[in-house]
Amino acid sequence: MSDDNAGETAELARGDGAEKPLCGSEEQGFKPAAPEVNTTPSSRFLKVELELNTLLRELTFSEPVRYIYNPLEYAWETHRCYVEKYCQAGQRVLFLGMNPGPFGMAQTGVPFGEVKSVVDWLQITGEVGHPPDEHPKRRITGLACKQSEVSGARFWGFFRKVCGEPAQFFRHCFVHNLCPLIFMSASGKNLTPPELSAGEREKLLGLCDIALCQAVVALGVSMVIGVGKVAEQRARRALSAADVNVRVEGIMHPSPRNPLANKGWEDVAKRKLEELGVMSLLSNK
Repeated sequence: MSDDNAGETAELARGDGAEKPLCGSEEQGFKPAAPEVNTTPSSRFLKVELELNTLLRELTFSEPVRYIYNPLEYAWETHRCYVEKYCQAGQRVLFLGMNPGPFGMAQTGVPFGEVKSVVDWLQITGEVGHPPDEHPKRRITGLACKQSEVSGARFWGFFRKVCGEPAQFFRHCFVHNLCPLIFMSASGKNLTPPELSAGEREKLLGLCDIALCQAVVALGVSMVIGVGKVAEQRARRALSAADVNVRVEGIMHPSPRNPLANKGWEDVAKRKLEELGVMSLLSNK
């Protein structure tokens, strides 16, 4: 998602609903969080995602939305592989994207999931199915997808250079998306959440906010880093309203629609992560 539309960014991050605690809100249909004994971070995280999936199925969307893909359903096998492989105790930093890209997570079930990075570096395996209603120009081919997503290639490519091995990155960090859904118009154009109608957008992101709060609590991270202004501001609003005591920061989104990212996203990201003290966690030196 590009960061160059300040109006849409401010509107999406601000939200239209009244400020109230979000984490564990029964009003939105979420079950009250109960203490869990002898469970792993990955199982707690997957439980939050499954509950969110159930609530998202009840939502409806009007024009310009025509197609809705949820890779946490048809790509659940590869997504679960990613979570069970890399979500672990002791992770301090959660990188947070906004929602899937058509040639990234939509194909692989992994956030910023450019296929080459997912297969060659993260070593994710599994079968990927299809959404119930699939656009003829936006077919899901899973881990066999030949088209690269620039944002994902930049994101995971940077951490591969810095860390060498995935274990070095995931020792302290994990990656997640606020919203698991991807939206398309009748023509197959990718629609970002700011392009949804205000009421439908807020119902959607209200549920995603609650799930984020629950995921942060389940993981026990101390810092959330929004990848892009929208994810950063939405996370700050949701976590603050829910009184979840976690630091929220942000880095530039690597989208090719962001002119600044095209001039050297890696250098910008590295400087910001050094400022936040994260680079020292990633280096194997």
